[in-house]
Amino acid sequence: MELAEKLKVMRFKEGMTQMELCESTGLSLSSYKKYELGLRTEVSFLAMQKIASHPNFKKYALWLLIDETAPDAGQISPE
Repeated sequence: MELAEKLKVMRFKEGMTQMELCESTGLSLSSYKKYELGLRTEVSFLAMQKIASHPNFKKYALWLLIDETAPDAGQISPE
């Protein structure tokens, strides 16, 4: 699964709008929309850190970054 799809799946699973995600992470809405649309395929380390460390998304961090899960460590897939 591509990064754009992963971001959408995680956001939908948590019932958040793009605006809510951006407000709570400090990301710009225009940049985030480009990530989800696949128009920006390279995401900065800082942006990934903001997403992966968000309380709603921490449990998906391993899946988001390397497509693996570790349920014993609380790392799951949103699917």
